[in-house]
Amino acid sequence: MIEGLLGKKIGMTHLFAAEARVIPVTVLEVGPCVVTQVRTEERDGYEAVQIGYGAAKQLNRPSAGHLAASGARVRHLREFGADDVTSYQIGQELHVTQFQPDDFVDVVSTTKGRGFQGAMRRHGFGGGQKTHGQGDRGRAVGSIGAGTYPGRVLKGKKMPGHMGNKRKTVRKLKVVDVDAARNLLFVRGAVPGARNTTVMVRYAHGVPVAERIVPEEPVVEVEETVVEEAVAEVAEAATEEAVAEVVEAEEPTADATLEEPAAEVEEAAAEPEAEAEEPTGEEPVAEAEETTAEAPVAEADEPAHEEPGTEASQDEPTSEVEEPVSDQPVAEAAEGSSDEPATEAEADEAAAEEAAEPNEGEERS
Repeated sequence: MIEGLLGKKIGMTHLFAAEARVIPVTVLEVGPCVVTQVRTEERDGYEAVQIGYGAAKQLNRPSAGHLAASGARVRHLREFGADDVTSYQIGQELHVTQFQPDDFVDVVSTTKGRGFQGAMRRHGFGGGQKTHGQGDRGRAVGSIGAGTYPGRVLKGKKMPGHMGNKRKTVRKLKVVDVDAARNLLFVRGAVPGARNTTVMVRYAHGVPVAERIVPEEPVVEVEETVVEEAVAEVAEAATEEAVAEVVEAEEPTADATLEEPAAEVEEAAAEPEAEAEEPTGEEPVAEAEETTAEAPVAEADEPAHEEPGTEASQDEPTSEVEEPVSDQPVAEAAEGSSDEPATEAEADEAAAEEAAEPNEGEERS
């Protein structure tokens, strides 16, 4: 564990504690700091960890060469002692999480610069007498020493001069809260310096380690158990909800998938039947009746004029015409049947003609 870190002052505010108590605090931004060098006993004669903080706009060549190993461009460098320097590596980042509530820290800062001030403001002098005609000695310092001996002004005499802009340490400030997300440290009380002043925060000297560091093991165990229980509860609830949703989603989909194809099949089967019934029931039948009604009657009428004796041939086609015929092959068959039932006289004439043909050929030869 390193003794301290670097940061800057943000400002002052107050926090509310239990029983409506108001605690004045100073907000410090501590870290992130980068380890730039590790001092060892063998090489340097002492052990320490050098850290850097703050972004540097420009670096000269010696500074750039010194920071090349860490890869950081920092403005402020400080060294702190550590329990074990071998646990720190060059380039490692350190955060405010090192400090914990109820720790006691010393804050080193630089006071505000006031410029050249008189002895009354700088040291709190009361001023000279305003009586006995001393009109211009009200804010004067007065006598600064003897004239004969020592004949000079002693060193350290409180006199007018430059005020402020000095290193100041405030000891044993209590840490009230730590904001790890923003690297903020809330300490009770005031810290010298203006806003954005660089500060050094280190553990208070003379305070035992047990009082300034909270043991981490019990906190880690409690957090782990709570997290595990919460994760188990969330997982169980999520699985139950997912199973319920899957069951609800599967039931209606199965019924719908079974009913929809059946309805589609019935509709598809009904449509072709309707289409097939319409043409076969009206137009083809009408056309067939017309053709069968005209053609056979006309053909049947012609032989009736030539041979009136054949009444059987005329009656058969007329009876066929009266029957409803839906196809043309039936009509053709009726025509053929009307030609077959010829009379015996016609058959005799045909046989005579066939017998006469070879006789004519012989005569010609």
